[in-house]
Amino acid sequence: METGDAQDKERERAGRVAGLLLAAGSGSRLGRPKALVEVGGERLVDRGVRTLGDGGCAPVMVVLGAADTVVRDAHTVYNPDWESGMGSSVRAGIDALPDSVDAVLIALADQPLVTPEAVHRLVEAHDEGVRAAVATYNGNQRNPVMLGREYWSTVYGLAVHDVGARPFLRAYSHLVTAVACDDIASPEDIDTAEDLERLTGLLGGEAPGPA
Repeated sequence: METGDAQDKERERAGRVAGLLLAAGSGSRLGRPKALVEVGGERLVDRGVRTLGDGGCAPVMVVLGAADTVVRDAHTVYNPDWESGMGSSVRAGIDALPDSVDAVLIALADQPLVTPEAVHRLVEAHDEGVRAAVATYNGNQRNPVMLGREYWSTVYGLAVHDVGARPFLRAYSHLVTAVACDDIASPEDIDTAEDLERLTGLLGGEAPGPA
């Protein structure tokens, strides 16, 4: 593809698939908000924003709660009900999406092995006409998830307590396209200090000590 054609495609995509990073939790098992934990000198929230942006999402939005902090290169949304669980963050994020957006790609801040390449595969699926897609690993549905605007109200109604898009994916599986990402990413998340140490090692960094 010619450089000009590639730039035209990126401009065409801008404002169509938003990235929504959920980063509101307190990290109760870890003992601190995971959004602020550094891996390889980079906060998880910043890594997530970079992953979504590099993967082709625009704009990138972050839902914050327990740690209401400044995040560069993203629009922030504060979820006052963050303690009720992930569902309220999904709803807060959907409420804040601009009218220009055609679809949203939802990712979690505590999954640092999700790569821009995985995000890009779901964005490409959107560009090819797919209206709902989920990244899969060994055949299992995980994150990220891409949802066309026409499904947002349904997702909104099903996202309660500590579940996000999962009820939608199960109830409307016939509408959802699986996008295999085994070869380029991993959905492993950080819940405990042991998880943090292991994933930091995989990313070539040094795990920070207790806060």
